This record gives sequence, C-alpha cells and structure tokens, in this order.
Amino acid sequence: MDRWLWAVRLTKTRPDAAAACRGGHVRVNDRPAKPATTVSAGDEVRARVGDKTRVVEVVRVIQKRVGATDAATCYIDRTPAPPPEESTPVARRDRGTGRPTKRDRRILDKFRTGQY
Repeated sequence: MDRWLWAVRLTKTRPDAAAACRGGHVRVNDRPAKPATTVSAGDEVRARVGDKTRVVEVVRVIQKRVGATDAATCYIDRTPAPPPEESTPVARRDRGTGRPTKRDRRILDKFRTGQY
C-alpha cells in the first residue's frame, strides 16, 4: 500500500505514505490499511494527505515510481468537489488614512462581530 501511494504520487515520500497508513489515514475498501496491505485493480483507496482526503479507484498496480503523466493513468480520482467557500465581508480601510480612531475601532469591532 505505501509503495503504491508513493508510486502514483499521492504522497511525496514513501515514509510519508507508511506514516499515513500507520496513523489510520488510509483505508482500502472502507477497511484500515497497513503499509503492507496489498492493492489490486478495482479497490477504492481513501487517503488523507495533508488536509485533503483523496478518494481514488485503483486501475493499475505499479511498484516503481513513474512520471506524473504515467502515474495519473494508474487511478481514477473520485474525490468529491470541495464545498463552496462562504465569502465573508472583510473590513478594509483606505490606504493613507492613518491609525483608526477610537470611534473607528468600535465600528470595526461591531462589524467583525456581526452586530453592525
């Protein structure tokens, strides 16, 4: 498992892939995967890499690290689209207006807490 994650470039290094497996961040067919878990074509792999959870389906098993274009053909990415981010208004001041006065700070604090 750790070798496949590294070979298809889901993780940067093989020790990172092994650490993710040992930490419980990798699942194969909804079962926790150890670094030595074997992978076969058709398996669904869920791997939390960094702050993203990747869901991929194994198409081809490879043992050696290959180029990025070749690695992309070894899996089908089924990761759901991230939810749309809510844009919150940001309190901005005009450049060159100097330090905010006490009144300005109170208005900004009300705006930030949603009371305005």
